[in-house]
Amino acid sequence: MRRGKAESVGDVLRKFLRQEGIETPLNQFRVIQKWNEILGPGIALYTGEVYIKNQSLYVQIKSPALRNNLMMERERLIQRLNEAVGAQVITRIIFR
Repeated sequence: MRRGKAESVGDVLRKFLRQEGIETPLNQFRVIQKWNEILGPGIALYTGEVYIKNQSLYVQIKSPALRNNLMMERERLIQRLNEAVGAQVITRIIFR
């Protein structure tokens, strides 16, 4: 008995999510969840609303000094968040 092309469960699940249009919203949710994990509890205290629109992550930061520091680290944060999710979900971060 010969089997056809065998696929891993992960590959089949990814294909299903992509076909059903669930992959992008799921990855966006995961990026938002990773924000506090990657930046830590100290910065989480100063973080307000976090959402994604048109591949841009919008983050409300309650401290102007912290906002300026995070602006300087913006590119590195984008890279770390996308790597944590395993997909190119965001292309820019906008601090408010």
